[in-house]
Amino acid sequence: MSDPALDDDLAALRAGAARWVAMPLGEKRRLLRQIRAATLAVAADWVAAACAVKDVDPRSPAAGEEWSSGPYALITMTSALEKTLKLIEKGRSPLDEVAVTGAPGGRLAVAAFPYLPKDVVLSGYEAHVWLRPGLDLDVIRNGVARALRDPSRAPRVTAVLGAGNVSGIPALDVLNALYGEASAAIVKLNPVNARIAEALEAAFAPLIDIDLVRITTGGADVGQALVQHTLVDAVHITGSRATHDTILFGTGDDAEHRRAAGERLLTKPMTSELGGVGPAIVVPDDEWTDDELDAAARNLTTQRLHNSGFNCVATQVVVIPAHWARADEFVEALRDYVRDAPPRRAYYPGASQRQLAAFSAHPDASVLGGDPEAPRTLIDHLDPENSDELLFTTEIFGPVLGVVRLSTDADAASFLDAAVTFCNDRLAGTLGAGIIAHPRTIDELGNRFEWAVANLRYGTIGVNSWVGPLFGMPAATWGAFPGHTPDDVGSGIGVVHNALLLDPEHVERTVGRGPWQAWPTPLWFVDNRTAHVTARRLTRFAGIDSWAIAAPLGAAAVDSYRKG
Repeated sequence: MSDPALDDDLAALRAGAARWVAMPLGEKRRLLRQIRAATLAVAADWVAAACAVKDVDPRSPAAGEEWSSGPYALITMTSALEKTLKLIEKGRSPLDEVAVTGAPGGRLAVAAFPYLPKDVVLSGYEAHVWLRPGLDLDVIRNGVARALRDPSRAPRVTAVLGAGNVSGIPALDVLNALYGEASAAIVKLNPVNARIAEALEAAFAPLIDIDLVRITTGGADVGQALVQHTLVDAVHITGSRATHDTILFGTGDDAEHRRAAGERLLTKPMTSELGGVGPAIVVPDDEWTDDELDAAARNLTTQRLHNSGFNCVATQVVVIPAHWARADEFVEALRDYVRDAPPRRAYYPGASQRQLAAFSAHPDASVLGGDPEAPRTLIDHLDPENSDELLFTTEIFGPVLGVVRLSTDADAASFLDAAVTFCNDRLAGTLGAGIIAHPRTIDELGNRFEWAVANLRYGTIGVNSWVGPLFGMPAATWGAFPGHTPDDVGSGIGVVHNALLLDPEHVERTVGRGPWQAWPTPLWFVDNRTAHVTARRLTRFAGIDSWAIAAPLGAAAVDSYRKG
C-alpha cells in the first residue's frame, strides 16, 4: 500500500533534485556554511540524544565519542567541502592544494589530511588517498566533482539507510549524496538511534527547507517501501551484509535461488558500507621497551572497546608473531587494559548472543568484566589454519577480541608478509586494517613495508593509528576495498566522505599514519579522562568561522586535551 506522506516527500525531493542540478556552485557552497551554523546550534541536543541511546552520562568522558563522531564530524565535513567548492569555482582543483605523490604498483597518492587549517588540532597524523593503479594525474583531475559539475545530469533521489551505531554516519552520507553524487537524499534512520532524528532535522534545516533532504524513522517495512519506491533512484546502506542481501534477494530458500540465478528484487544502483572482521598486525622487535609494549596494548584496547565495541572497524583480531619472546607479556597487557577500561553498557541489540557464541566456541576465553549481559572477552591462541573460526568469518560487533600467533621465520619481513596473507585470505571483509610497528622497523623494512601496505586488501589502513580517527578525516575516503559485486558484496561497494570529490571509481583506499607513541592521550582513547570537554570545545572551534572567536576555543580544547 502506498504511503501518502512518503509519496509527498519523494515528489518534493524530486523537484528539489532538479533545482539542485541547476543550482550554481556558489549557492551550493553557501548552503554548507548554513548547515555548519545549524549543526553547531543543535550540537548539545544531538549529543544528549545520542548519549541517551547508549546510556552514557553526557558529563562523562564517554560522551566525547558522541561529540567527535556526531556534530564535530559533520561540521568538519562542511568546511572541507566548502574549501573544495571554492577552489572549483575559481577554476582550480583541490588537487592544486595538496601533494600528489607515488605509491607502490604505479599508484598515485593524494594527501588528504591535513586539508584544513584547523586540522592542526590533530598534529602528528596524516592520510593519503591511494588511487587505483595506472591512473594518471590528468584523469584524476578530470574526475573531481564530476557529478556536481554536470548541468545535464538527470535529477536523482537517493535513499540512505542509516547506521544505528554512530550518529554521524547518516549525516555524512547525506552530504555524500548531495555533493558527491549530485542527488537529493531521504534518510531512514536505524531504529537504534532514531532519537537523533530531531537533531538531524535541525542540522539539515537549510536543506530540508528547499526540498533537498528528508529524514524519517521506522522499521524494516519503512526501509523496504522506501528502496522500492518508483521515485527513489539509488540506495546507500550502512549496516550488515545480511540486511543488504535481504534487500537485494529477499529471505529463505527463494533468496538463494534468486542469487544463483542473478535475479535481484532491487535493480537500482546500490552502494554500501557493511563492516567486517577488522585486524591489527603487530610487528614488534627485540628493542621494544616496556612502555612501548604497554602503549601498543593500550592502543589496541581502544580499537576494540571504543563505542563499547560497536564499530564496523573495531579491531577484532590482533595478529602477532608466535616467535616473539614477549608475546605472553603482551597478551597479558592486553588482558589488563581490557579488564580495566571504564565500564560501558553493551547497548546494541544482539550483543549478548554474539558474545555468547564466541565464548561457547572458546570456553577457555578470558571474561573481563564490563556489561554482564555481554562481558568483555579476550580469546588467545586462535588457530590461523582454521578457516571456520567464528572470529575470522563473522563480525562479532561487540566487546570480543581475539589474538592470533603466527608461526613464521623470525625476521620482521617474513612475519609481516605472512600476516598480510593471513588477513587477506582468512578474515571476512575488507573495510579496515591496522599495522603497529616502530619507526625503526618501518625504516629497516623500507620498500618491503610499503609493498606490504599495498598488498593488504582493505579500504582503509592505519599505520600506528586505529582506522577510527581516519573515518573523521573529511577529505579521506571511506569504504571497502574495491572489487566486490552485489552478488558477493563483502564489506560493501563504493566510497563516502571524500571531500576532495575524487571520482569514486578512481579510489582504491585511504592510508593513514600516526605517531609511534601518541601524547597526550588521543581523544578517542577509552581511558581519556577529558574527552567530553575536549570534544565539545573542538566542536565549537570547528564550527565558528571567525578565527578571532575560534582561536581561544582552540586553545582551550588543546589545554583540556593535554590533561586527558
